[in-house]
Amino acid sequence: MRYLPLTEADRAAMLAEIGAPSIDALFADVPPAAQVKGLFDLPRAMGEIEVERALSRLAAKNLPAGAAASFLGCGAYRHHIPASVDHLIQRGEFLTSYTPYQPEISQGTLQALFEFQTQVALITGMDVANASMYDGATSCAEAVMMANRLTHRKKAILAGDLHPHYRDTALTYARFAGADIATRSPHPDVPEDIASLVSEDVSCVVVQNPGVFGHVYDLAPLAEACHRQGALLIVVVTEVVSLGLVKSPGEMDADIVAAEGQSLGNALSFGGPYVGLFATREKFVRQMPGRLAGETRDVEGRRGWVLTLSTREQHIRREKATSNICTNSGLCALAFTIHLALLGEAGFTRLAAINHARAVGVAEQAAALPGVQLLTPTFFNEFTLRLPRAAAPAVDALAARGVLAGVPASRLWPSAGLDNLLIVAVTELNTDEDAAALIAGLREVLR
Repeated sequence: MRYLPLTEADRAAMLAEIGAPSIDALFADVPPAAQVKGLFDLPRAMGEIEVERALSRLAAKNLPAGAAASFLGCGAYRHHIPASVDHLIQRGEFLTSYTPYQPEISQGTLQALFEFQTQVALITGMDVANASMYDGATSCAEAVMMANRLTHRKKAILAGDLHPHYRDTALTYARFAGADIATRSPHPDVPEDIASLVSEDVSCVVVQNPGVFGHVYDLAPLAEACHRQGALLIVVVTEVVSLGLVKSPGEMDADIVAAEGQSLGNALSFGGPYVGLFATREKFVRQMPGRLAGETRDVEGRRGWVLTLSTREQHIRREKATSNICTNSGLCALAFTIHLALLGEAGFTRLAAINHARAVGVAEQAAALPGVQLLTPTFFNEFTLRLPRAAAPAVDALAARGVLAGVPASRLWPSAGLDNLLIVAVTELNTDEDAAALIAGLREVLR
């Protein structure tokens, strides 16, 4: 048999051994609101072939981004990934490598991480970057915790233009760390004035650039306002390709950068796994979460790599750990590194320019439609449209026509009164035919 379920006698013996009266008693610490009473509406028993067929029928109802004209974005972007990236990361020495618990033996792994860190530091304009984190959202939350440690303050201000998933992850961290998070309402029309909110009890301000609605900001004045009050500026970047064209956070005097690296080397993959980028100033490196690979020379003068810093719980005493993140996204980080190395500086800049140019073309066509308003005059490859009617039904109607028109803002903020807003992302993979299909579809469904 492929599956050997426990018998009632087996369960009774196990419960008796641990002294629990019932299986339900094992879940006593789970809040009742989080518990499901009764059974899910699923077939009680099916054979393996039947299960495969049933799941295939369900999967066939999806419209994958790769099978349609896709303008989806909001933190996950569809870009071309060279075939050589997948070919290289699937080599056995890369595909099976894991966390280097005896790091100096794993020279190849450490060198790959060192190159990754170098790339991240360069494109973000920061002094130092770590060896990656789970994803952009956890990087954001870790950045807030780091700012609290550095400033010895507990209050963080999260801009309304921050992706709500990043906001919610930071709130979850804060709940268990005793931090105070002040969240702002979304600002789709005009940039919000956060500088006036910074006071001497604020540890950090978290802003996204480009923002979730697509706005591109000059954050230098906000950085100055933060530093006057002894607070840190954390910049979140969800579309890392933008760093090929937009002024880097480091150039705008940011203190910490938390970013999502999925756009380079990593496919959409139905939401993961992704790779979190984390960079900061050298003076803050001791409070940086995760691990840091460094370059050195051995006793014979040969170039080599070491695990310079590892401040996680598995390596040091828990009370001294800066993070409980247990690993880095090594394979995803390697894919990022290979893709960016293949592009080079000129290619990276050119890719960003292509993204921006194509987005501008689509935005101009969309804004010319009757009743449609472009809310983001300055953007990179993502912008927000105000439609004359609710965006979610329009998106559903276009999906039925084979066009994934974008993300309705109401999906991210269900009760914020943003029902008519549509967030559209355009990348190098969107052809003129894709753009024509989107515009024609919008013109038809908005009549």
